[in-house]
Amino acid sequence: MTQERNPQPGAPVELGRSVPTQVVVCAVFALVGAGAGWLIKVLADWFVTLEWAPMQGPAKLVANAPDPWITVGLIGGGALLGLIAGIVVQISELSLTVSADGIDLVRGDETQHIDGKDAAAAFLDHGHLVVLDHSSAELAREKTDLDRKALAAAFTAHGYTWSDADPHEDEYRLWFPETPDLPEGANAILRARATLLKQKDSEAELKEMRRELVHLGVVVRDKEKRQYWRPVQPRT
Repeated sequence: MTQERNPQPGAPVELGRSVPTQVVVCAVFALVGAGAGWLIKVLADWFVTLEWAPMQGPAKLVANAPDPWITVGLIGGGALLGLIAGIVVQISELSLTVSADGIDLVRGDETQHIDGKDAAAAFLDHGHLVVLDHSSAELAREKTDLDRKALAAAFTAHGYTWSDADPHEDEYRLWFPETPDLPEGANAILRARATLLKQKDSEAELKEMRRELVHLGVVVRDKEKRQYWRPVQPRT
């Protein structure tokens, strides 16, 4: 059972890495890339002195290239690649805006809007921001490193319920093949998710299957490649 929300007026609260922090992160990536570029030249000069070392061809090509141009090129190229990597990391970070009207979650070019009337509670669960509706179904579960206190302040400032932990923690049960009491079709989806959990780069598919389970009345949580589930509660 969730308490009725009392929307609080006020300016929307935007959370995400600040511009100075983003600049620092990109600069760090660029420096690491530049260092890697310089290291390539140092290793190439060393490798050509070792007849048994692998990749003699590329090493000789780099070692025999005119200096300082090759060193400058490697450092500059490494810095550029590092900067690009830093920008990609920034784009993939979660940012959100919390207002009396609702919650907007943005990651890259993906945006999810949750109407304020639908959001019943929010909390952090092992590095994931979770927003529940009034039936305890998950409206969102997004990985984030945003500060817990800042998140709590943003939600409570506009009348949303913030929990220090999952209020349904004790309701989860370990899933195993053909678990009884699950809605029709849920076991099939959970079997497919169990396979995907062992694979890399399957986050998008896992998220989509999570949504399908919510439609069936099941909330799933992953822990150490295992799935734990609970039923959605009837709204009271």
